[in-house]
Formats: sequence, C-alpha cells, structure tokens
Amino acid sequence: MRVTLPIWVVVLVAIIMVVLVLMVWSLKRRKRPHIKLEEGDDASDLFLSIAGLTQSTLVEGNAIRLLENGTFFDELFADIEGAKESIHIESFLSKEGELTRRLTELLIQKRREGVHVRLLLDGSGGKEFGKDAIKRLGESKCTVAHYHPMTWRNLGRLNNRTHRKIGVIDGRIGYVGGHCFVDTWMGNAEDKKHFRDITARVEGPAVAQLQSAFSDNWVEECGEVFGGEVYFPELQRCGDMQAHVVFVSPTGAPSTMKILYYMAIRAAKKSITIQNPYFLPDPDAREALAEAVKRGVKVRVMIPSETASDSPLVQHASHHHFGTLLKVGVEMYEYQKTLLHQKVITIDSCWSAVGSTNFDDRSLEINDEVAIVIFGEEMASQLELIFERDKKHADKREFEQWKHRPALHKLRDFSSFLLNEQL
Repeated sequence: MRVTLPIWVVVLVAIIMVVLVLMVWSLKRRKRPHIKLEEGDDASDLFLSIAGLTQSTLVEGNAIRLLENGTFFDELFADIEGAKESIHIESFLSKEGELTRRLTELLIQKRREGVHVRLLLDGSGGKEFGKDAIKRLGESKCTVAHYHPMTWRNLGRLNNRTHRKIGVIDGRIGYVGGHCFVDTWMGNAEDKKHFRDITARVEGPAVAQLQSAFSDNWVEECGEVFGGEVYFPELQRCGDMQAHVVFVSPTGAPSTMKILYYMAIRAAKKSITIQNPYFLPDPDAREALAEAVKRGVKVRVMIPSETASDSPLVQHASHHHFGTLLKVGVEMYEYQKTLLHQKVITIDSCWSAVGSTNFDDRSLEINDEVAIVIFGEEMASQLELIFERDKKHADKREFEQWKHRPALHKLRDFSSFLLNEQL
C-alpha cells in the first residue's frame, strides 16, 4: 500500500527541518577570538589586560597553596570543621562512597551548629551522590540543589553542565581546581585506582571572586541571592600573590576562558607548560601553539595515556592531532601511572592558571567553568616543578614514531575526533 502526502505537507516538513537546523547552528555558532597583540607585548605586560578581558579584576594580597591528590580533602574537611558562618560547595562529579559520607556528616554537623550550608551538585555528574545522603542533608536544613537536573523541563539545557569545582568557607577561604567527590581521588596517585589532581586553596581578596562564581550558578538554579558580611566579609591581605578568578557561563560570544587561554598562549615569549586530561585544541589553538614554537617558545603538553584515562575515547580524539603538533615542535607527553586530572597552565614562568577547565570545546564553549589566575614566579615555578616530577611517569612522543602508529590506531583516532565538540 502506498501513501501519498500532499505537496504542502512535504514543503512544510522541509521548512521545519531547515528552521531547526538553523536554530541548532545559531545556538552553536561562536565567533573565534582572533587575538592581536602589539609587538613586544608579553605575559608580564598583559596582567591587567587579561584580567579585564576576562571580566575580572586583578587583586593583590592573596595566599595561595597547591594541594595535590588526597591532601586536598584533608584540608577542605578541616576548614569545613572550622566554619563559623557559611559553607558553599559546587561540584561536577560525585559518587556515593567514603568521601560523600564524610562530607555529608560534616555538613549536617555544621548546620546543627547554625552554619549556613549550600551544596550545588551538577544534575548529571552529581546524581550518584547518594539518595539517603541527600535526604538526610535536606532534613537537617542544609540547602542542596542540582544544576540543570536531567528532566524534560530542562530539555534545552541538558547539554550545559556545571563542571566547576568550588568551595568557599565563611567567605574567607576558597578552593578551586579539579578534584571530584569520588573515592578514586583519594590517596596519592599511587596506582590507577587513585587519580592525580591539583586544587588551589586561596585566602585573601580573590576569595570574594570565588564566592561570586558560586553565586552565579546558585542564583540561576535556585533564584536565591545571598549577601552581607556573612558571605562577603571585608578581606584583609593574607599574602603577596596577585590573582584573579575567571568563571564562564555559555553565551553567544567567545567564552572568557577561551580568551584567557588564547591570549596567554599568544603572549608567551619563553615557555608554555600545560597539564590537562582532555586536550582537544581547536584549529585556532593549534595554530597559536605552532606559532609560539616558531617564535622560540618551548611548548610542552602532558595528558594521561589511553590506558590511564577514564575516557579512552577522548584520548583517541586527542591523538588525531598529535602529529600536527609534534611536527611543528610541540613536546607531547602521556602520563602512564594513573588518570592525570589537573587542569593547569603556566606561561613564561610568571603566569599560571589552576581550575576546572579542560582544553576542549565542551569546557571552552558549553560547560560552566572556573579558574584562578596567579601572576608571579613562585606559583609558576611550583607548577613547572610538578610537571618535571610527573615526567618521570610519562612517555614522550616523537613525530617519526607517531606517524607510523598502526592503521587501526589511526582509524580509532579519526572516528573519535568526529565527536570532539561533545566529548
């Protein structure tokens, strides 16, 4: 039996399809930021420019320490125990286990002491926090929210996740980095069941910017605006570090995080050092890295190996352009010991960024992200020493070796890269 549709129905369906395609394209479209710098400008000359162009403000008087692997949780939980006024935590990934149980007990205890507790979990990554734990937190009057829950009401926003990892205690102590509330982040990266990561602990004026970043998504999801001395106290000088916080929510313009990364790379004169678990630079970023090598910059990138990563698909997609980068002189390393999850970058041994941002389109265009940018040799040298230490557990890739990898490997790389914008 053959069914014949009226011509107007066919035309209508065709028009609807074209409109839908245009809508998706318009939502996805981003203008790529073409960074133009004056001759002679370098990272040390652009501190204020980078802060201003990323919608932030450079502030002095901060004390910032790097916390590696499981030591992060020791410090965070100690600061939570000492909280007097408020505890704010935003996290992407959590899974029921020892860490979520410890966090739950601590938050309930502090709420009973009268401390304001707000916990923002991503609606996708945080759905395994534990139903009983969420129930107990709610019953104890802790405020728990899920960012863009996976429901039909959020159909148009399901692809937008909060990938931020933020902690703010009493508006005076801040945390920003890559750690998740999953037990594989415990320990000391001793094997593949214990991941490698870095988070920055912050005291000083920059904490107010981290509080603003938390407020950004809290207001969006809950509609609650909090203010006053409890949350934004007057912050005194705690150290000598200059810093500013960059946080991004997707808009029609290039993200502040993309501008941050690209401008820093374009400004480099001596060195670029990157450690990132998901490294999928777009054409502009690859071009910027290649041009940096041409002007004499030493560019080094470290990612986890396919066998150590929690997402081999992403690593294969990353491999697709390894050859392009190796050919122009970018040094590529693959960390073998476990998942290397820190998202850090240093420029010219004087500029550093630590945060939640992966070097891929999802983080730079789709997700909500956050990073703290630190100006000064002290932090940059610490991160570069960490890179050198991690090199002992990494394999350096060479161009001639790489271009002769097996055909099946190349096929997997290419097919995985076709999905790069959503990985």
